[in-house]
Amino acid sequence: MMPYIKLLRPINLLLIVLVQCLIKYGLLDTWQVNTQLTDLQFGLLVLITIIIAGAGNVVNDIFDEAVDRINKPEKMIVWRLITERSAYNFYIVLNVIGVGLGFYLANAIGRPMLTAIFIGMSALLYIYATHVKSMLLVGNLLVSVLVAMSLIVLILFEIYPVIDPNSWDFPLQIKASKSILLYAAFAFFINLIREIVKDLQDIDGDKNGGRNSLPIVMGRKRTTNVVFAMGAIALVCVLWLTYTELYAYKWLSFYTVFLIAAPLLFFCIKAWNAENKKHYSVLSTLLKIIMLLGICSLPLYAKSFIPL
Repeated sequence: MMPYIKLLRPINLLLIVLVQCLIKYGLLDTWQVNTQLTDLQFGLLVLITIIIAGAGNVVNDIFDEAVDRINKPEKMIVWRLITERSAYNFYIVLNVIGVGLGFYLANAIGRPMLTAIFIGMSALLYIYATHVKSMLLVGNLLVSVLVAMSLIVLILFEIYPVIDPNSWDFPLQIKASKSILLYAAFAFFINLIREIVKDLQDIDGDKNGGRNSLPIVMGRKRTTNVVFAMGAIALVCVLWLTYTELYAYKWLSFYTVFLIAAPLLFFCIKAWNAENKKHYSVLSTLLKIIMLLGICSLPLYAKSFIPL
């Protein structure tokens, strides 16, 4: 049983659970936004999201055999601990459950067309693992969009079904939606940088697997410079947002500068000197921490900007 759990990447799934709960209870409930889902339905939405994301992790490992044999043979689960057939059956079961529960939830709130979101996410994760991952930057962009979708799905299920331009609550719903999109954009960009860093880590296996990643096309040094530049852009954006929008809120400004901007600055310093697989592993871990810290600012953000 344990190999199947590891195949799902539970730590990554817990991050999805955390961000969705922070949006629901740290932002929407704090602002008393008129929303659609009951607590039970929200729990079901979280479950559906992690089931489909977990299925994506499974199919990704199935098609990564040639690459993983070089990059991380000791961490392989499919082929080493689970047969390909068993993993593929597990993937199918997860998708059937995830999409089936999505169909139930969408119909329960009277928006059956929203089922297409789960079908689309499942299909894109399969396409990513089987075809798009080998395309230059396309795979990086697609998986980063899907990460952002784990936040945006709350707009689609919580706000969209009850939004009414004639309602007194409409401006608050729009403000909440824009705030979620801001965090989704942050998650997208940080994850995009991390995907490129992971390509730097896996360059040897990617060459063997016939992939066309940025490090293979541009070389390690130039791609490392791209990663540094992207980190610098993220740092400037965070500082600019703090200076223009958050300066009046002492604790939020403190959090943003010292717990988001400072780690980004440290990331840039480490990226400037990164040369080998160990360095890139540190960069990848730093980006995961920055993503977590950014997400954890949601309750403080909500309390700082709480509508009167």
